[in-house]
Amino acid sequence: MAINIQMPALSPTMEEGTLAKWLVKEGDTVSSGDLLAEIETDKATMEFEAVDEGVVGKILVPEGTDNVKVGTVIAVLVEDGEAVPADAGAAAESKAPAPRADAPAAKPEPASAPRPEPEVARTAAPAPAASSGDRVKASPLARRIAAQAGVDLSAVTGSGPNGRIVKADLAGAKPAAAAPQTAAAPAAAPAPAPVAAQDFGIPHEAEKLSNIRKTIARRLTESKQQIPHIYLTVDVRLDALLKLRGELNKALESSGVKLSVNDLLIKALAKALVACPKCNVQFAGDQLLKFKRADISVAVSIPTGLITPIIVDAGAKSVSAISTEMKDLAARAKEGKLKPEEYQGGTASLSNMGMMGIKQFEAVINPPQAMIMAIGAGEKRPYVIDDALGIATVMSATGSFDHRAIDGADGAELMKVFKELVEAPLGLVA
Repeated sequence: MAINIQMPALSPTMEEGTLAKWLVKEGDTVSSGDLLAEIETDKATMEFEAVDEGVVGKILVPEGTDNVKVGTVIAVLVEDGEAVPADAGAAAESKAPAPRADAPAAKPEPASAPRPEPEVARTAAPAPAASSGDRVKASPLARRIAAQAGVDLSAVTGSGPNGRIVKADLAGAKPAAAAPQTAAAPAAAPAPAPVAAQDFGIPHEAEKLSNIRKTIARRLTESKQQIPHIYLTVDVRLDALLKLRGELNKALESSGVKLSVNDLLIKALAKALVACPKCNVQFAGDQLLKFKRADISVAVSIPTGLITPIIVDAGAKSVSAISTEMKDLAARAKEGKLKPEEYQGGTASLSNMGMMGIKQFEAVINPPQAMIMAIGAGEKRPYVIDDALGIATVMSATGSFDHRAIDGADGAELMKVFKELVEAPLGLVA
């Protein structure tokens, strides 16, 4: 029996992707777990594995094709010796409604698995939206859409991770019967017109934007337009931290672990957020999400742009565990092999450009988070030590805060605690 291979939803927010490269050709025999193709999403380029076995009978979408909607049949698997049906690809679409452009799979599969046909689906139905107390789990966008449409989120089934309600789940949802009549929401602002290229006769080449670069451009534009940033900077003396790092690395040498300054700063930011819970939050329209742990997104530069793998519950992990995990995440990020759950989420971010000699900068908040810490270079500077002028290794750290969620005084308290932890670093290993 012919099996349609569909464009998978490799993350809860994925609506379309680029079929970057086929790793098989027509006539190849594949087994479950074999790599079929490389898919470029809005976040990364990820490998796509087979879940069924058979022979690649026909490839319907050539490699290099952009804007392939989730659910589109991209190839057909047949049994050995079986001919490809004439209506292959079209048959599946006639059996089920065509996937919407804004709808991911009913329940997103793991990053490495394709989205199977409904008649051979192996996944269970989506779980009801998980709640914490009286709060329904939903993305900020879904909450905004529901509020405008008068939809009761508690009656909506979520298809995102852990039952989280996403935009696609609200398609067709009806307003609550008892919802009071509200004034019509203002019309959404039209999307800005594409910037027209201006050719002044200067020799150049036009490079097509990757999906990742398009997403970076869109999200950072939204961040600066919609989030009122407030910036707070402190100078931090690093001498004690550098001394402790040297001692720890000597002790860990036999284990093959080598701590970086960044590993210790990740730990310091996480502990500071736990100590200052008013900064470990997220603005969500008519409510504020207050997180119980600190998950730190760490900016990593990759050939196609920037990605932020997450150290989950960094405040509770040892610095050696953070170091080992960060090296693994950074290596797989540069190879495009991170799973969506490894870079989506986080309660705050850290961006370190000190290794490039940048003295101080103000980072753009990574929505929906409410703060990001920007780390500058540690350098020898004149510094007052015990009322005497001396020389110390000092770095500048700048926190960018969402002023809708975090007051200046609370942000200042976080910066103070972060500075104290770095300057008296034994608290990071206690």
